[in-house]
Amino acid sequence: MHDIAAAYDDIAALYDDHVRDLLAARPFERPMIDLFAEYVEPGPVADLGCGQGRVTRYLADRGLPITGMDASTGLLALARERHPDLTFREGTLETLDFADGELAGLLAWYSLIHLPPDRVTGVLSEFARVLRPRGLALLAFPATDEPIDVDAFDHRVAPAHRWSPRRLAELCRDRGLVEVCRMVRRPEPDERFDQACLLLRKEH
Repeated sequence: MHDIAAAYDDIAALYDDHVRDLLAARPFERPMIDLFAEYVEPGPVADLGCGQGRVTRYLADRGLPITGMDASTGLLALARERHPDLTFREGTLETLDFADGELAGLLAWYSLIHLPPDRVTGVLSEFARVLRPRGLALLAFPATDEPIDVDAFDHRVAPAHRWSPRRLAELCRDRGLVEVCRMVRRPEPDERFDQACLLLRKEH
């Protein structure tokens, strides 16, 4: 993941300009984040792959005790500058610096897309490890057309993959993260693919 982080470091300011106001322009995603905020049980929450902290800020403003984590030092610098009242830490999805069962909830908001598919299962196991029983996970990602499970595409920053919501939900279920609901929407004019969110709960 070092190469991915370095790629985002190189374009941190440009990337920030591109995504800073996306939540305001994406009315279907906000209700999914609001559902997460409403149904997550009291306790610490992590925004994994937080970038410059836009979703971290959104959830903090809804009262969640949230920590942002990212591998890009450039994006983390922007996050800390813009949100000095919030906590951000450097880290990777594959080795989460959280104790077993520490988190009441976590988000991976478009942060799985740069992982090779054969490494996603390990990350999902990490998600299950750090979540407490009944903890919630919210995943967002570009979706494939069924029946394609996973498909590579030419992301402007680094190689990336889009996933079938069905297949990703199956991989999560195999690790004790059971689907609560999903949202799939058609692409906006500036997007190429359908976009998906999965809300999951840890069983035990």
